[in-house]
Formats: sequence, structure tokens, C-alpha cells
Amino acid sequence: MDFYVIVFITFDKKHIRKIAMKKRLPPLNWLRSFEAAARHLSFTHASQELHITQAAISQQIKGLESQLGTTLFVRLPRGLELTEAGAAYLPVVHEAIEKLSEITEELFGQGRSKLLNVRVNLVFFIHWLAPRLQTFSDNHPNINLRITSNIWVNNRENSNNFDVEVTHGKGKWAHLEAHRLTWDVLYPVCSPTFAATLDTAFSPSDLLKQKLIHVIGYEDGWGHWFTRMGLPYAEFDRGSQFDTLVNALEVAVNHGGIALGRSSLVERYIDEGKLVRLFDTKVTTQEAFYLVSSKSKALHPHAQAFIDWLLTEVEKDQSNKLFLDLYN
Repeated sequence: MDFYVIVFITFDKKHIRKIAMKKRLPPLNWLRSFEAAARHLSFTHASQELHITQAAISQQIKGLESQLGTTLFVRLPRGLELTEAGAAYLPVVHEAIEKLSEITEELFGQGRSKLLNVRVNLVFFIHWLAPRLQTFSDNHPNINLRITSNIWVNNRENSNNFDVEVTHGKGKWAHLEAHRLTWDVLYPVCSPTFAATLDTAFSPSDLLKQKLIHVIGYEDGWGHWFTRMGLPYAEFDRGSQFDTLVNALEVAVNHGGIALGRSSLVERYIDEGKLVRLFDTKVTTQEAFYLVSSKSKALHPHAQAFIDWLLTEVEKDQSNKLFLDLYN
């Protein structure tokens, strides 16, 4: 006796629609011919741009119209005119071709040897990145960097003008991919000369009587430090304000007052004897430095190499600090 197995395969409407959409996606060369002809409103100019014959352009557009089931052009004695369907289709096709061309160039074309645009917070560059940058160049001699500072730039509005950026904040930017780079401890610092003028019984509560150096734009400023220390804090009274931490630290180095140091940025000054730490406080920051890149922009291989290298350097830093904490 023979047995037959009958298999029933069912598709829901959603799967049928997906299959139909895949089948209806026109060939790319048809779309390129349509886009060029629609821009020029001329098969002749489109053929010159794409370096194919006018007959080929005409044939490909006929194929596209046949597949779509509608006409895209009105053929006039002296040129072309887009139909309503053609006019609606053009911006979508144009944007898709431009995006595909851009991404292809970024990943595989001449863009591979272009400058890698890195935008960096200035104080982070001077005190953290610059001393390590030669290591990156040694490991990646074929990658050329273009480094600019972001002192006056709002990265939330200009993320298309860089490949990667080091910025400061809380790490929550909807359109940016963010990697945290620092976990800072805050403590007051000043020059050894300035420290010598302080009373031997000088305590944190005495700081408000001194010339404090303030930095605009950081939430983790003196107010945060005093609050975490459980001390009363009066708003800006004595001292000076600066728009960058670079300026503030330089003033402190030159005996101009007491600055609030961030551990990742002042350690070099302390090691060199230019600044001294006044108190052994453990106040941590709410903000940090982050390495960010655009979520909507294709990441160039050179940018990925820079990200990987920088995160490796951060891991080394954290490992070294953990070792020192354990054995000192």
C-alpha cells in the first residue's frame, strides 16, 4: 500500500506582503536611470551622465514602469515631464541612491584614506589624550587625524561634522552612541606656593574664605563638592570664573587660587609638583567624559579603529588605578 503525505504551507497576509515587496523591488540600474532622467528631464542628458546609450535608458525606464504598473514620464516632442507618480517617486529614489553612494564611498572608496575627523574637549585632549596619541599613530600609521576642539560647539546640533568626539556630560544623547571614558574623583588643588600661605589647621570648611576658581558649564562644580562633603555652600562670592577647565588649572598652577580638580586631568600636574591636593576627599562626579559617534551615520573603519584603541587605553587606566588602590 502506498502512503502519501500532503503538506499544507500557510502564509499570513504579513508574510505574503513581504514576499511581494521583495519581488517588486526594481533593479538598481533601472532606478539610477529613472533618477538621472527625472533630474535632467532628458534621456539624452541621463545617458551622458551614466555613460550608457539613450536607448538603454529608455529601455530600463520602460521596464521600471512595467514593473511598477504606472507611467513615470510624459514623453513630449521636446523633452520629458514627470507624471504625478514619477514626481512622488523621485525624492525617495534620489535620497536612497545618495545614501547608498555615500555609505559605499565611506566604507570602500577613496574615503578610506581621508582624514579622520576627531573633535575633542580641550582639557581632555591636553591632559589625557595628547600624551597617548603617538601610540595610536604608531599602531595605525595609515590613519591621518584631523583634531579640533569643541569648546564652542554644541554636539547635539553638529553631530554630522565629526566622525568621533570626546565630550562632557551625563552620557544621554538620543542620536549619539556613547562610551564612558572617565570615572573622576573631585578634590581641591592649588600650587605649592599658594598652599604654603594656608594655615596649618586649614580645613574644608575654611575654603569659602579663600579665592576659589570656578569653571562655567560643569554641574559637578564647587556646589556639588560642598554638598557631598556635608558643608554649607554660598553661591559664587570670592574668586574668578573661567569658561574652560584648562584656564582654571593654569591659574591654579600660577598661584591664583584653589581649583576643583578632576582626578583624570590633574594627576599629571600633581606628579610634576605643579599642584598639590589639599584634602583626601572621595567626592565622585555625576558627569564624565564620553566618546561619542552618530547613530545615523555609517561608521568608517578608521573611526572604529580609533574607538577600539581609545577604549583599550581607558581599560588600561582603570586596571592601573585598581592595582594602585589595592597595593598603596
